[in-house]
Amino acid sequence: MKRALSLLSLLALTACNGGIGHLSEIGHPPAMTRTQDPTRDTSYRPVTMPMPPLQPPPAEVASLWRPGSRAFFKDQRAAQVGDLVTVIVDITDNATIVDNTSASGTGSESMGIPSLFGFHGKAISHVLGSGALATSSDSSNTAAGRISRNETVTVRVAGTITQVLPNGNFMVVARQEVRVNNELRELQVTGVVRPQDITADNTVTHDRMAEARISYGGRGQLSVLQAPRYGQQLIDAIAPF
Repeated sequence: MKRALSLLSLLALTACNGGIGHLSEIGHPPAMTRTQDPTRDTSYRPVTMPMPPLQPPPAEVASLWRPGSRAFFKDQRAAQVGDLVTVIVDITDNATIVDNTSASGTGSESMGIPSLFGFHGKAISHVLGSGALATSSDSSNTAAGRISRNETVTVRVAGTITQVLPNGNFMVVARQEVRVNNELRELQVTGVVRPQDITADNTVTHDRMAEARISYGGRGQLSVLQAPRYGQQLIDAIAPF
């Protein structure tokens, strides 16, 4: 009985430390999710954006040219729900912030009582001292801070148009999973794209996406070893010192 309780306690601690999901992957690589409609994901929510008032389309009688087309016969760019568009993520950020502050102050106040109820200042000074009230203060503050950041992410991922907003902009959702040995890398990109920003080769850069959300991470043996345990995260969150 004691051995059974000890085994259950060990399993509970293991589940708390690494998560129950890691137990199911013992002896197996991380499972990849199935290819599916991104709009059927439980976390998917349709996007609502501010829209300009609707304008009637211009009348083009007997015109063979379609506004916004890049080719005379057919526009090969993504244009409707379900079409694919390649998103190019090329992030190279360098930021350095240095702050130095220094402040100091000195103050003093003194007050005497020349006369009180007919008594002259000398008598009062003899009883209370040379000054009835004297204060002084001194303060100083020195602070130095430095922030240095260097980030580089360069990837290409194909996404799907999930919505065509009333003003013609596209909601694009792109997801990609790559598994190498026992490590699974996940890339997710979502954002709003203008049709004009999709180039002739059906690509769009991440800096042309509004409300862009880019996530690049993964899970597997290396990710488990690099992440602190749940108990340690809890202690770090509630420890006052």
